Amino acid sequence: MATDTVQQIKDKLSIVDVVGQYVKLERAGTSLRARCPFHAERTPSFHVSPERGTYHCFGCGVGGDIFTFVQEIDGLDFKGALKVLAEKAGVPLVFEKPEKRDERDRLFELLEVATIFYAGKLNDAARKYLTERGMKEETIQSFRLGWAGNSWSELADHLKAKGYSEKEIELAGMGKKTERGMNDKFRNRIMFPIGDSAGRIIGFSGRIFGPDASPEAPKYLNSPETPLFHKSRILYGFDKAKMAIRKVNCAILVEGQMDLLASHQAGWANTLAVSGTAFTQEHAALIKRVTDNLVLALDADEAGIKAAGKAARAALQGGLNVKVAKLPSGLDPADLILKDAEEWRAAIRDSKDIITFLLDVLEEHAKQPDRFRRNVEAVVLPFISDVQSPIEREQYLQQIAKRLGVSVEAVTDAYKKVPHVPVLKQTPESAVKTPSPMSPKADRARQAYAFLIWQKSLARPGIKIDVFAAELERILGAKTLADLEALPDNDRESMRFGAELLHGGGSNMEGEAEQLLSVMRKEHLALKLYQATVALKDAEAEGNEGEMSRLMEETKLLTAQIAQQHKQV
Repeated sequence: MATDTVQQIKDKLSIVDVVGQYVKLERAGTSLRARCPFHAERTPSFHVSPERGTYHCFGCGVGGDIFTFVQEIDGLDFKGALKVLAEKAGVPLVFEKPEKRDERDRLFELLEVATIFYAGKLNDAARKYLTERGMKEETIQSFRLGWAGNSWSELADHLKAKGYSEKEIELAGMGKKTERGMNDKFRNRIMFPIGDSAGRIIGFSGRIFGPDASPEAPKYLNSPETPLFHKSRILYGFDKAKMAIRKVNCAILVEGQMDLLASHQAGWANTLAVSGTAFTQEHAALIKRVTDNLVLALDADEAGIKAAGKAARAALQGGLNVKVAKLPSGLDPADLILKDAEEWRAAIRDSKDIITFLLDVLEEHAKQPDRFRRNVEAVVLPFISDVQSPIEREQYLQQIAKRLGVSVEAVTDAYKKVPHVPVLKQTPESAVKTPSPMSPKADRARQAYAFLIWQKSLARPGIKIDVFAAELERILGAKTLADLEALPDNDRESMRFGAELLHGGGSNMEGEAEQLLSVMRKEHLALKLYQATVALKDAEAEGNEGEMSRLMEETKLLTAQIAQQHKQV
């Protein structure tokens, strides 16, 4: 890769451009601030410096540039973040010469080759099936759908011809070693490639199809767990949906690949789907990076309603606001959209929060008030325990009491008996050490050093760096300065941001630097005077006249120097 590619991207994309797509930034002096996207907090402690192109959270300590931000927010490695940002910036990723690929690079390449292979094999019968399900050609191409035929080793043979080993094929989840050789993982299936947040293919889901397909084979077959593919952390379509989700501040969750394709094709580009597993708290955490709001639009049959209930609990535990779209019985989202896209829009538009949805469903099926009450206790109250907001919980308890015609106290007593499910560990705001911005009364050595490293980081510093650094070393001593320079990077970044928050926007940096050094000189002289005075008392107690005489001269000199410092203010 060209050595200047990273710099080209930084030249075209500012830190504000990138971070501002994920969080709402507000001006705070020379920097911008927001509530941190990496830990729960009610007051903003996440700061962005446009001048230096960096961010830092005073709450949880995270910080870095546009690349580290995208890595953390989208769960990518550096190369994945590089791909995302290069596409945003319009900078081509050019490799100057073949370079040694690590294992992950090889697997990404292998899966890309497999995707191209399957897409090229998409036959007329599979294409006809997709068309009958309402899929347009542009949708088929955009999502790179393909076909795995009846051959036992057609893909494996193709990959080996491209230079991939049997070990790599198996590691990528695309084949299995047997006594007869390497067999393909997928056969007689329409193939749906699954991408990571950067759009790199990491696995597949295959729907059974074709005259040679075994009637005993599962309807859908997904890639196994691999170094790249972890189904509990991956949502199908997330790479294509994340920008739309941010734009409308809401995600829609469906159950299958066909449901997702139909929803995207109908204009709902903020739709996601699970990939061969139940919805997990890890999935909820992935969604929460881009929105707090989730609409569940799963099948309307009994299995779909149960899946919606489990997904809702995981989503609530993950801190999401959850609504449920009520679909007509007997129709999955793909069939509903094909039948009447407007009815699908209405279902999403009229979705109800999960508690109201459950109360409505239970009341509709309960013929007796007593049965309705028992069902609410057994089914609904556990969901209340998953709600993260105390205010929301209180509102739901009041709603339940009103529906049952009982007191809030009675419902609250019943709720307290519900066992609570442990949730994903998050850093509560109360447990986060939040250092306040530095003030004139703070530790002067750290404050002055922070001022120095902040100025050093600027393209055009407002002070003479060498002069300030030399005077700081004279006042503090070489050892103290060396100790400050040995601080961890996170501490130094926090100090740098603190200095920017305190001094940024000032019109006279030289004046502020001199004022800071002046205060430090006085404090340094005052400390030396105190030490000399204590030593003088000790010398008097010991009757050491020579030492007494020396210390008296020293105290006079220090007193004069302090007086001189005050005159210069």
